[in-house]
Amino acid sequence: MENRAIHRQDSSVSSFALFREWENRSLAEIQLVEPVVRFCGMISRHTESVDWAIEKISEHWGKPVLQSPPILFEAGGYYRATMGEGLLKTLVAFEGFQDPGELADWKLATNDWEKQYAATCPHPETRPLNLDPGYTSQAKLVLATTKDRDHRIYLRDGIFAEVTLTYVRKVWEHHRWSYPTYRGSEVASFAQRCREHLRDHLKQIKQFRQREQGPVPTRERVQAAKDREPN
Repeated sequence: MENRAIHRQDSSVSSFALFREWENRSLAEIQLVEPVVRFCGMISRHTESVDWAIEKISEHWGKPVLQSPPILFEAGGYYRATMGEGLLKTLVAFEGFQDPGELADWKLATNDWEKQYAATCPHPETRPLNLDPGYTSQAKLVLATTKDRDHRIYLRDGIFAEVTLTYVRKVWEHHRWSYPTYRGSEVASFAQRCREHLRDHLKQIKQFRQREQGPVPTRERVQAAKDREPN
């Protein structure tokens, strides 16, 4: 691959050589993918629906370890016809630390559980329970969805992924597409608890992903490169 020149104020030969070293190394290596905290958002106007969902999901994913309080769910009336009024959303994280590559599997499973509940429950709504699985990593909160939009990435089998919140400068930040419910302090608090839970696990197993510093070397890295050069 042809080396690319990068213009910057500190354009010493050593710093450019270090950039080439970083570029070539980063293109060749696949790094550790950290596990994530798996959770499910449960939307309903019936408390017994949420209780059923927690019990059902626990049979497959393990016991709950973190849970948000019920949060007023706002979606501009999108779900009113099928789910009714006064919807509440509860976020529940389950035990263990998972491979984020399995997100589509989780959504397909929760879709089946939703249908199972709708077919057997006594409620009049056509969709008495809405299950939204996702995960929290150190850097983001990701949701699975069946709806395609410009900001969503296709996974497989009709399932897309959306980065709903991003952890930046020690704050959980939402995006222009984030649902109103996910913009509030309750969800940010839940995401932070999940992040701390994950970090405690990663510290224990000592398997943090090695973060690249980027193509522009710091003074310390330039000095380290100079120290490696033959006299």
